[in-house]
Amino acid sequence: MTTPRPPAARKAPHRIEQLGRVRIDDYAWMKDEAWQEVLRDPKVLRPDIREHLEAENAYAKAMLASTQDLQATLFAEMKGRIKEDDSSVPAPDGPFDYYVRYDAGAEHPIHARRPRGAADGEEVLLDEPALAAGKAFFQVGAASHSPDHALYAWAADDQGSEYYVITVKDLASGEVLGTPVQSAYGGFVFSPDSQWLFWIWRDDNARPSKVFRRSARGGEDVLVYEEPDEGMFLGLAVTADDSHVLIHVGNQETTELWLIPAVDPTAPPVVAEPRRTGIKYDLDHWTDRWVIRTNDDGAVDFKLSVSTADIPAKATWADWIAHRPGRYVTGFIPYAGHLVRAERVDALDRLVVTARDGAEHVIAFDEEAYALGLEGGYEYDTPVTRFVYQSPTTPRRWFDYDMASLQRTLRKTQEVPSGHDPERYLARRLTARAADGAEVPITLLMLKDTPQDSSAPVLLYGYGAYGHAMEPAFSIRNLSLVDRGWIWAVAHIRGGSDKGWGWFLDGRREKKPNTFTDFTACADHLVSEGYATAGRIAAYGGSAGGMLMGAVANLRPELWGAVIAAVPFVDVLNTMSDTTLPLTPPEWPEWGNPLDDPAAYDTIAAYSPYDQVGPRAYPPILATGGLSDPRVTYWEPTKWVAKLRDNTTGSAPVLLKINMEAGHGGASGRFDFLKEIAFDYAFAIWALEGNWKP
Repeated sequence: MTTPRPPAARKAPHRIEQLGRVRIDDYAWMKDEAWQEVLRDPKVLRPDIREHLEAENAYAKAMLASTQDLQATLFAEMKGRIKEDDSSVPAPDGPFDYYVRYDAGAEHPIHARRPRGAADGEEVLLDEPALAAGKAFFQVGAASHSPDHALYAWAADDQGSEYYVITVKDLASGEVLGTPVQSAYGGFVFSPDSQWLFWIWRDDNARPSKVFRRSARGGEDVLVYEEPDEGMFLGLAVTADDSHVLIHVGNQETTELWLIPAVDPTAPPVVAEPRRTGIKYDLDHWTDRWVIRTNDDGAVDFKLSVSTADIPAKATWADWIAHRPGRYVTGFIPYAGHLVRAERVDALDRLVVTARDGAEHVIAFDEEAYALGLEGGYEYDTPVTRFVYQSPTTPRRWFDYDMASLQRTLRKTQEVPSGHDPERYLARRLTARAADGAEVPITLLMLKDTPQDSSAPVLLYGYGAYGHAMEPAFSIRNLSLVDRGWIWAVAHIRGGSDKGWGWFLDGRREKKPNTFTDFTACADHLVSEGYATAGRIAAYGGSAGGMLMGAVANLRPELWGAVIAAVPFVDVLNTMSDTTLPLTPPEWPEWGNPLDDPAAYDTIAAYSPYDQVGPRAYPPILATGGLSDPRVTYWEPTKWVAKLRDNTTGSAPVLLKINMEAGHGGASGRFDFLKEIAFDYAFAIWALEGNWKP
């Protein structure tokens, strides 16, 4: 049988001079000059680029042809663990219970409500399967009823480009009200009086830059707020007590909140506390006071302050829950009689309930590794909050918790139709030591009878960016590897907030290399402790975690038996130098600005996976992407793969798979997405078993 030959990408050297430094990019031609148009309509992609991407897809398919049955089996296993006719726990709001449910076999949910406490009387609010029919991609980014329960709105994207269309309908008549909002960012809110819809406009460079207001029943859009700094994101919310509409402005290190009083929703917004570089804060209104979560005054892991002023400027803040290093306050939800805050200590979550009189108690669990998420609800004047508990071995469980009586009521346990016995599995927490002495947690999941003699194949997952923590959650997908004798490992590396906000700060900008060396330290620890063998570890990460994959492939190629980089951010220097791209100015606080700062240029150039590709024996690599992805553009993995093939001194294959009908999140359906995961897992098995070798 003849081994397929990879596509030959032409070279067209492009010279870039920047801050007195020069680099040559042989594959710059892969970026379509009209990329903004491609986001909105992929059919206009330049023909030579399309031809190359289709050739890459054909090559990846041919190379993995022997895994077709395995992919089908993996997909069937994962699908078999999903309850097909599933539904959410109803969320009460006034006279109704609101929920989403899936019909058997459906890729998308139905949004519905029924009279509160009733078992029947369903009213369908939004039929996603009907809207998705005939579309290759369809995703609802947000959906909500108005506070008076008369209207329903949703934001839909049928391209994967994250340009959303917001539609509002009258629930009594079923009539669509007004002209749907175009080029929206996805999020929206109704004013508490249900008269107005606030939404965010996304410009031609896919950036959220303006907030508009229109009558909820249709009408002219009125500009409410325009953000002059292209490096800021925008968001919308309503306070828990319905007293204000909030406009959130911020990036990775700086935030600012603007307030619109609910009693006068057409009033111009007023800033709470003006932005100060490096200071983050968010706030909510708790009946008679503001509660502010902030890192101000050196509170690296955040503290809570309160203000009784109408406009909660910094001068009015009084410390309430003091900063404690290593206890990261991740968020809070106020209710009429209580406030619940979420905290994380050493990569484990807990919830703390505080009554109006100041009395506190803790909600926690005893497993070695678990995740605890605060879900809340629609209602403010209630003693009941909702949280979700899970662990690598334990499926999700939804609890309603009475904050006054301390009574937990189990509302739902995630069903695994094909069967799941937690007693078959073992979850462990290990600690690796990084080169600088930092202690890096690792969460493991394995069968109890998996041998711990370095013979088991290992998948090591990592992310390490933006302060996102990798929670030790339950996954129906990971079990398909674990049940085959694999060890699934998660590296809680710097750049995430797994051990607090300082853990994030130690893995960004000039300290970004800590993220990469933490990951390799975790791999080395697994080897030294007898869980893994160098060359028998599959490294896996996506987006900024895909950057991690590219970096560790350059740093320690001998460690990996496979590298899977999903929508990988690998062309870091070029992307952070291109101000037309959606995320470039907002992400300079994360990576540095290589246009103005020579030190940032040199730091990025020293780790940027695309720029650091060189003559070394790379392991088998799979890169994936989405043609209409506005976050990590399709040309990043495409260029990277071409350069890897041109430089590798080994014979291991380098594969590229581009979804020509989706964006950053891949396929939109709950089952279609699993086919992409099955493809990734089949590649890992194929690579570690050595099936690629001639």
